[in-house]
Amino acid sequence: MADKKDYYESLGVSKTATDAEIKSAFRKLAKKYHPDNKETGDEAKFKEIGEAYSVLSDKQKRAQYDQFGHAAFQNGGGGFSGGTGGFSGFGFDDIDLGDLFNMFGGGFGGGSSRGGATSKSKGRDIETNIEISFEDAVYGCEKTLKISLDEPCSECSGKGGKGEKTCSTCAGRGRVVSQQRTMFGVFQTETVCPDCHGRGVTYETTCSACRGRGITEKIKEINLRVPRGVESGDTLRLSGKGNAGANGGARGDIYINFKVKEHEIFRRDGRDIYVDIPLTLTEAILGCEKEVPTIHGTIVTKIPAGTQNLEKFRFKGKGVDDEKTHRLGDEYGIVKVIIPDKLTKEQKELIKSLSETTLDNSKEFKTYYKYTK
Repeated sequence: MADKKDYYESLGVSKTATDAEIKSAFRKLAKKYHPDNKETGDEAKFKEIGEAYSVLSDKQKRAQYDQFGHAAFQNGGGGFSGGTGGFSGFGFDDIDLGDLFNMFGGGFGGGSSRGGATSKSKGRDIETNIEISFEDAVYGCEKTLKISLDEPCSECSGKGGKGEKTCSTCAGRGRVVSQQRTMFGVFQTETVCPDCHGRGVTYETTCSACRGRGITEKIKEINLRVPRGVESGDTLRLSGKGNAGANGGARGDIYINFKVKEHEIFRRDGRDIYVDIPLTLTEAILGCEKEVPTIHGTIVTKIPAGTQNLEKFRFKGKGVDDEKTHRLGDEYGIVKVIIPDKLTKEQKELIKSLSETTLDNSKEFKTYYKYTK
């Protein structure tokens, strides 16, 4: 008994571990060392952790073990039988065996059919990209897309062949059962029938149009309504418009990714629109009334005298009407003072006369010249 490994060490838990921690540790290790696990299976290790769990999961046995160690079970006191045929008093009552052995592809006991001749599967989803204009993204629009889709074969009505008969391999169930012997007993595994592929029927002749698949590719036109306010990177889902499913299964979905082209003068940031307002020197200095384009039409705004370059004007409610959030953005006009690169002699004289204008009271000039002296 001196060579026997400590039960807590076997499960990798401390002596103060809770029942939940002990159970969790056992489940993890049982999956790892189960003999059916081809990668990490270890029968000896599996029996070791099974013995540890059978003791530590039982409050009375755990108390005995904590007090006397392995000696507590030397004279038949233990609850573990180490034969390869199974475990006695293993403490599995609170363990979900079905879940434990799912990773090995089997169900516990004599499982039942999950398939049958009406076994259906959902069609594949489709992802596609679409590029739209700035205006179509802002205002919304109607589009027609041409997409290649899996459709039920018209020649065989989606069956895949002619001369239908019950599959002899699965007797019409669509699934076959295989058995596997383990130390816990016989486990059954259900898989899709390899001959009828889950349909439960086979055919005397295979459809030449679809080569037995029951579906063919067709180009279909999909009507798409683009909502107001979509942006580059947005994705629209068309539920049930994708590929046809097998054996009459539900259609997949279509996912449409949007890319929005840039506009000639407008820039967009979410629901807000930005536009440059070009001003001459005279307009910036003396002020003016200026026509400003918006996505809702042209407006007239007053530019005050002394407006600076890059100054921003907000036009409330002149942005994007976002259909997703039902909120209306704003437009911002950014002043761009245009400096002429060609002047007449008279214009040059006028500009020179402006150089006599004092800017000593300007905050910007005061701060600047503070660091030039």
